[in-house]
Amino acid sequence: MTKIGLIDYGMGNLFSVQQAFKRLKQPLDIVSNLNALKTCDALILPGVGAFDPAMINLQNTDLIPSIIDWVNNGKPLLGICLGLQLLFEGSDEGTLNGLGVIKGQIRRLPQEKNERIPHIGWSLISKTNECPIFENDSDSNWMYFVHSYSAYPLEEKNIAAVTKYGTSDISSVVWHKNTGACQFHPEKSGLAGERLLFNWINWLKKSKY
Repeated sequence: MTKIGLIDYGMGNLFSVQQAFKRLKQPLDIVSNLNALKTCDALILPGVGAFDPAMINLQNTDLIPSIIDWVNNGKPLLGICLGLQLLFEGSDEGTLNGLGVIKGQIRRLPQEKNERIPHIGWSLISKTNECPIFENDSDSNWMYFVHSYSAYPLEEKNIAAVTKYGTSDISSVVWHKNTGACQFHPEKSGLAGERLLFNWINWLKKSKY
């Protein structure tokens, strides 16, 4: 069985993610040090909270150089919510550098009439580019969001799905090399989120990366 590591740096809802994968009969190993990371075939970078405290917590695990090498070497990683944002170079929310494995910035959501910040609730995601987590799936699905910032990749090809926020399209799924990331919470998005996670697991089993 593919060994998937769930990175624990003190700012992710690990239980919810573990339960979602448990329903798919895929165990997750908690990764909080380099020795645990080395035994994994794939990684999940979750996240709930603010950008700078998350980067500080990650720095304290000493995992950052290994995560950067992991992504740059084409090994599979799935980022969730704040975990997506940490993959970028920096954020309007803080002053620290992000992991920088995807070029671009995290920006505060635009001020839109009839839209609230933070963006909380169910919104439709629409596929814009092919990526493995959408295999055999419809072009649009409703997912559950909780966020005040969104990703602006330098290269448009890194945007795999967008979500309408007022009159703006914000990126909701990004894909780079073999790293995918969701601004929404697939583990809280019912059957649609479950299908997305199943697609990712299935891709891991079939792919040679």
